[in-house]
Amino acid sequence: MAFDPQSVGQNFGASILKYRNGIIIGAVVGLLSGGFWGLVFGGVVGGVLSKAVVKALTGGASPQAAFFRATFAVMGKVAKADGRVTEEEIQFARDVMARMNLSEERRREAMEYFSEGKDAAFDIADVLRPLSRVIQSQASVKIMFVEIQLQVAMADGQMEPAELAVVQEVCTLLRMSGVEMAALMSRMQAQQAFQQQSYRQHQHFQKASEQGLLKEAYGVLGVKDSDSEADIKKAYRRLMSQHHPDKLVAKGLPPEMMQLAKEKTQEIQAAYDRIKTARKN
Repeated sequence: MAFDPQSVGQNFGASILKYRNGIIIGAVVGLLSGGFWGLVFGGVVGGVLSKAVVKALTGGASPQAAFFRATFAVMGKVAKADGRVTEEEIQFARDVMARMNLSEERRREAMEYFSEGKDAAFDIADVLRPLSRVIQSQASVKIMFVEIQLQVAMADGQMEPAELAVVQEVCTLLRMSGVEMAALMSRMQAQQAFQQQSYRQHQHFQKASEQGLLKEAYGVLGVKDSDSEADIKKAYRRLMSQHHPDKLVAKGLPPEMMQLAKEKTQEIQAAYDRIKTARKN
C-alpha cells in the first residue's frame, strides 16, 4: 500500500483529538516533574493510557464500533417493542443504511445487529453500558443516538407506550435525565411535522399552512415564538454545534454517520431561516 501522508496526518490528528484529555493530563504531570522532555514523555504516556482505558471499557471495540452496533441493535428493539415490526420501521432502518452509504458487508452487519435487537431475549444494557462509558461526557453524541431511536419509534406516525418505554430505558442507561428526554422528544416531534409539511409544500401535494410551518420551526429549535431574537439565535447556535459532523465523529460517532449529522444541521438551518424570514416581515 502506498504511503499517503495526508491520510496519516488526518488519522494522527483524529487520535490527538480523541485522546486529548489523557495527553494533556500526562503532559502537565510530565512538565512539572521533568521539564520539556517530561512534558513530551508525559503526553505520549497519557495518550497511550487513555487509549488503553477506552479499549478496556468497550471490550476491545472502538467507540465508533460500539456506537454502530448499539444503534442498529436498539433500533431493532424499539421497532419490535409493540409486538411487531412495521414496514415503515424496516424501511427507516434501510434508509439509514442507504444514507450512510454502507458497503454490502457493513449493511449485512447492520441488519444482523437489527435482528439481534428484535430477539425477545435481547437486553439493550449489553450494548448501551459499554457505549455509555466512553461517551458519558459527550452530550452531543448521546443526543444523536437518542434522536435516531426516536425517529424509529415515530417512523409509523405514532409512538406506542412500549416503544416509549424502550427509549426511556435508553436514556436511563446513557444517563440522560427525564427533562432532557422530554425536551428532545418535543424537538423531534416538531422536526417530523416540519419535515412532512415542508415536503408536501415542495411537492405541491397540498399547500402547507405557513403558520403551521412556523410553529413547528420554533419547535425544532426548542424555543417559543415569544422568545427574543438573541435567545433564538443562541438556541440555533447550540444545536448547530451539537450536530456538527466533524465534532461528532471526533467524539465517537462512526464516520459513516456523518451524513445523518449533516442532514440534521440542514434541518436546523431550514427551521432557523424560516423563523428569521417571518420575523423580518
